[in-house]
Amino acid sequence: MYLRCATGDRPRAWVDWLAWAEYSYNTPYHTALRAMPFEVVYGRPLPALLPHTAGAAQTDTADTLLRDRDSFLADVRERLLQARQHAKHYYDVHHRELEFAVGEWVWLRLLHRPTHSLERRPKGKLGPRYAGPF
Repeated sequence: MYLRCATGDRPRAWVDWLAWAEYSYNTPYHTALRAMPFEVVYGRPLPALLPHTAGAAQTDTADTLLRDRDSFLADVRERLLQARQHAKHYYDVHHRELEFAVGEWVWLRLLHRPTHSLERRPKGKLGPRYAGPF
């Protein structure tokens, strides 16, 4: 999804930007890891990527490449933020907060879980979709 976010408006140039899309994915802080993926994989902090200043490169080609790199990285970060906001919005629309007290009876939906470990009676091909309280 990240490469698609980066190259949606220029589909034939995805190979040129693959490394930068990977860089954009591995550099922000992930709350699940409590670190950057780069730090987890390589065990060291991310090296500094200096922003491009106009006229700092010795050739016009290098100057153009650095300017394109900075604009692409800014574009990728913006699109990743949009994708994250879209996913959060979709989750929030279909999510509801539930709270249960200790000892309260609830129905447990067993989706993609083996129910044979919970029930002691033999069951056939059409087993129950819900299991009672345990």
